[in-house]
Amino acid sequence: MGYFEGFAVTIRQHRLFGGKRVTSNYSGGRVARRRGTDHAPEVDDDVKIPKPERLHGRHVLNRYADGMEKCIGCELCAGVCPAKCIYVRGADNDPTNPTSPGERFGFVYEINYLRCIHCDLCVEACPTEAITESKLFEFSFTNRRDAIYTKDELLVDDAGRPQRLPWEDWRDGEEELTSGWMRATSPSGDADFEGVVGWSDELGYGLRAPEPDQVTRDGGDA
Repeated sequence: MGYFEGFAVTIRQHRLFGGKRVTSNYSGGRVARRRGTDHAPEVDDDVKIPKPERLHGRHVLNRYADGMEKCIGCELCAGVCPAKCIYVRGADNDPTNPTSPGERFGFVYEINYLRCIHCDLCVEACPTEAITESKLFEFSFTNRRDAIYTKDELLVDDAGRPQRLPWEDWRDGEEELTSGWMRATSPSGDADFEGVVGWSDELGYGLRAPEPDQVTRDGGDA
């Protein structure tokens, strides 16, 4: 399709020429009708659509149940990232007051969300389950600096919950399954390990339960 044909398609979609708008104007949480189809239901703009357990959203840096950081500064997440959006610098632990159980910890950890494609390869590569993804996907920025998350913003708080930043729209339950994708694919997708716990505990949650096997999840007979 040439340039002029593309412009013609765009012009025909304009409401002045009989085209339909995809959605109505945001109504501040009141009920509005989305007009993409003739049978569109009435929905509340302030209620989020339920998200699947394994959705790839905003990242978090986890801690062990004793409060120590899981990140050991190995930089494998940065190395595997296809978008080159992760920057990590490791540093040696203080022997008298270590930050992580290993010899090193993540001294600098940054994710540039102007580049991140939420592929979850960083989660797959992490040997300590330090980096996982929450279910938050509704976050936007008023300037480019806010889009570069630092370690202080990514690290979970003293209760094990993600930091809630001003430009993020958190709702109840979106932080509950931050390791859902990691748990669903560990270890290496081998069916022999269904129901076997192969990960460490997490601050605020303890040892998370394994994902149920497919028969149980689908409600079939074993």
